[in-house]
Amino acid sequence: MLEHVPAWLGKALKNVRAGHHKLVVARLGREEWIGRDGFDLSSAAFRNGEPLDPSFTADEEDAVAPPLEWTAPPSGTQELVLIVEDPDAPASDPFCHWLVWGLQPQKGQLLEGEVPPRVGKNSYGNSEWLLPDPPTGHEAHDYVFQLFALDLPLTLMPGATREDLVKAMENHVIGVAILTGTYEREEGGDYDVADGDEAD
Repeated sequence: MLEHVPAWLGKALKNVRAGHHKLVVARLGREEWIGRDGFDLSSAAFRNGEPLDPSFTADEEDAVAPPLEWTAPPSGTQELVLIVEDPDAPASDPFCHWLVWGLQPQKGQLLEGEVPPRVGKNSYGNSEWLLPDPPTGHEAHDYVFQLFALDLPLTLMPGATREDLVKAMENHVIGVAILTGTYEREEGGDYDVADGDEAD
């Protein structure tokens, strides 16, 4: 995982980032849909633009997804979809941390660590919350929680990919709420490139 990238390499790659322009919301959203009808996404664990607690990241054992809550979506919403991406990952595309759908079209919440109704494959091919693990020395990453209001219910089965989900959502988004958390790994010991073990 990216936490094993040596600090010196993380610093060297600090300007290598996928980019916010590749987020799903940049691909499917429209400015007028952001916060439409007061649609808002928040968390009791962090405020928009503020750091995530390590308990939601790869830096702590038994880490889980943070709690989320949202207001009533726009009129006509049939289903809500949550996509969490890291546009600052040193990759060609944002790292997908969570794909969630099947959320009821109403005011609601996901409790800390709660298993959602339907979950797709993250960037590591697992159907779960992918713990944030930015490289040491890469500076803070944004973790963008994008909640989409759709005008139809999806028929995707659990385990679908990001592209499967995005394709199913095309031309059906009518509202978006966005919440961003940040995380930066503190520098510790250097890693031995030969065996991946942390040096004393």
